[in-house]
Amino acid sequence: MKLTPRLALLLTLPPLLWAGNAVVGRLVRDAIPPMTLNAVRWGLAWLLLVPLAWPMLRHPGDLLKRWRSLAWLGFLGMGCYNSLQYLALHTSSPLNVTLITASMPVWMLGVGAVFYGVRPKRKQLAGAVLSLVGVALVIARGNPAALLAVHFVPGDLLMLVAIFTWAIYSWMLARAAPGLRPGEKPDWNWAESLMSQLVFGVMFSGVAAGVEQVVAPAPIHWSPTLIAVLAYVAVAPSLIAYRCWGVGVAEAGPALAGFFVNLTPVFAAIISAALLGQVPAWYHGAAFVLIAAGIVVSSS
Repeated sequence: MKLTPRLALLLTLPPLLWAGNAVVGRLVRDAIPPMTLNAVRWGLAWLLLVPLAWPMLRHPGDLLKRWRSLAWLGFLGMGCYNSLQYLALHTSSPLNVTLITASMPVWMLGVGAVFYGVRPKRKQLAGAVLSLVGVALVIARGNPAALLAVHFVPGDLLMLVAIFTWAIYSWMLARAAPGLRPGEKPDWNWAESLMSQLVFGVMFSGVAAGVEQVVAPAPIHWSPTLIAVLAYVAVAPSLIAYRCWGVGVAEAGPALAGFFVNLTPVFAAIISAALLGQVPAWYHGAAFVLIAAGIVVSSS
């Protein structure tokens, strides 16, 4: 697949916007519970999409015929991934969360090989190994010997689960199920296609928020900062990023797209330094070098 400037932009915007999502999610972690944050985020995104996706909503039969596949997309891409990320940010930093996300190529290649029979190329494996070494360095907090007796922060483990669900979600976009393939699905525009997933994503995130309030009730502390954050997460990392990612994955394929996720920690480091005053440690810099090397090798 030839990487055109347009395709590169489509695949670069989501990591930039998701990096901002990780930083602001950490910023308001004491103001709103993680599952509630995810539910409010997607609830607002749903409201913003309604005017653009109204023709599709007027024909619920098209959704009901494809509800199983769309429910899985909503569950994995909006219910699981984002909820787990916000939960991870309560015990892990935005830098660590996004650096662990840099192992995405490994998960993309693994899911493709196991579930879709797509054998990875040698250069993709080499690039994935370099990225994984960078992630391991972050998990070990700069001490490679510590990997022998590594103690995972709960947020680190949650992010590993989150990126696995995202890898499956991305492959499901690229290898659409019957009824969602070109020529088989209704003539939905981009807003209607995203809404078809979001209908189910909102339900799953809403249930998770309800369980959260029953198990560990916590109030929402409203402030101008929280309102600004909610506006950002509802638009930028949700509507814009998901639209760009969906088009980019469909054109480039999940394997190549997965390597662009490695840009997320770079953006997160810059944004964290600006907003949270979290200066990267030396091992973050070393991880950046390894991740960059992985991108170069995999795309050569």
